[in-house]
Parts: sequence; C-alpha cells; structure tokens
Amino acid sequence: MNPAIDASLSNAAAKISAQLKWPLGVGLVLGSGLGALVERLKPDVSIDYRDIEGMPLPRVPGHSGRLHLANVGGTAVVCLQGRVHLYEGHTPERVVYGVRLLAHLGCSAVILTNAAGATSSQLAPGSLMLVADHLNLTGSNPLIDSTGGAQFVDMTNAYDEELREHAQAAANELDIAVAEGIYAGLLGPSYETPAEVRFLSMIGAQAVGMSTVLETIALRGAGVRVGALACITNAAAGVPGSILDHEHVQQVADRARGDFQRLVLGWIERLVRSYPAPEAVAHGKI
Repeated sequence: MNPAIDASLSNAAAKISAQLKWPLGVGLVLGSGLGALVERLKPDVSIDYRDIEGMPLPRVPGHSGRLHLANVGGTAVVCLQGRVHLYEGHTPERVVYGVRLLAHLGCSAVILTNAAGATSSQLAPGSLMLVADHLNLTGSNPLIDSTGGAQFVDMTNAYDEELREHAQAAANELDIAVAEGIYAGLLGPSYETPAEVRFLSMIGAQAVGMSTVLETIALRGAGVRVGALACITNAAAGVPGSILDHEHVQQVADRARGDFQRLVLGWIERLVRSYPAPEAVAHGKI
C-alpha cells in the first residue's frame, strides 16, 4: 500500500475512533439505492465523507457519502452509506479506501451490499442473493504494488462460509427467501451486452455488477472476514424482462428495501451476539 495512503487511513481512523461510544464490531457498506437502512440503524454519529481525511466522494445517484456509527446490542456498527467505483475514474486504491478504513478501525467482519443484475430468469428483480464467490472481471486489483506476501492473498474463502450461515439463519427466522450465487464484478459504467451476459452465465455467474470484488480482495488482504448481499434490481441484457436504467435500479432497490433491511439487521444482530467485541464482554454489555 502507498505509505501516504496508509498514513491518511491511520489519521482518519484515529479521529473516528475518538467518537466511538461502544466497542467496535461489524462494518457495513450500503450500495446503490440501499442507503435507507441507515434510518433503521438510528446512528448516534454521522460524518460526511468530505470531513474524513482522504475519503473519496461518490458521484453516482444513490450513494450519499456518509459514515455512520450506530449501537447494536452494545457494539458499534460502522456503516458506509455509499461507495466509489472504478468507472468514476478512481484508482483501485481509491475504490477500496473506505473498506480499508473499516479495517483500520478494527472491524473483524464487514458486510458488503450491492445492487446487481441477474444473468438468468431464475433470480427475479427484488430478490436477494448471498454472494458465495466472485469473478473479478474488472481488469484490476487493489493489491497491485503491495509488497511481499501482502500481494498473495488466499481467496479460497473470500466470502466467509460461517458468516453466510448466520445470514441464512437470520433469513429463516424472518421468513425471507434468499439465494446463494456467484457475483461477477465488471468495470462498467455501460451495462453488459446480451452476448456478455450469456458468457457470464456460462462461466458460472448468477449476478453481475460494478462493485464489491475489489473491496473483498482488499478486506481479505487485511485479514477481515467478508459477507456480501446482492439485491437483484434488474434482469441483465438479453434476459426476458430486462430494463437497463440506473433510475430503475434505484426504484427496484427501494421496493425491495423491506426484506433487505430486515435481513441485514437480523444478520448484524446475529453476528454481534456470536462474535461480541472483547470490551463489550468485559463490561457486561452483551
């Protein structure tokens, strides 16, 4: 990692940590049109990305650009409301700055969320899919120029199996249908052609989007466990019923937000109970 970026992350993390009122637990990243979950978290502290040292600013609708600190079961949840993308002209290091900040803060697990297109009619718009694995087709990697063993990260269990089990358990408790599948991360910003979607389906992808994969790589490189949830907002090109428009993506995400919010909150609550922060246990908060 660039030493200047590492220093910037350390400075930003120190200033945010000073505002934490509870021991730190889970990190959360909210994707396109999914930011309304913040209202359910009821954060005690909200910080504009502009006020965080080195933090890149989102320019895409549906990405508010605010960091929130909330209390779930006596443990702090750090929520990033919005992310930046390669297609906005950012370098890979800039794209993953936010999740690396979560790692610097001390999050042991991070839940990533995104809006995605389905590569077949088996996943209808409005459905939810846990990411079991990914295809990084962005042509980039945030670990390029890292030194030594930091470059060679084992991605066998990129999306932590135990975290997925907790998500499935939460879904069962809440009677929410959730699939599991492989997410293909592409550069964007144009949507895929029908031929590209057929190819993605042939190589195993059930969903496709323009985020998440670089964040996962960076988090695994930092030793942070990752879970990811895709909200299927459209059928990809060539799939019956496909509507390819960013405004439509946001509208479908808004319609699906009830189940999405309940599942993410249930997931977080299970993680907080299962992996309480050491300070929370010591002070009898869990």
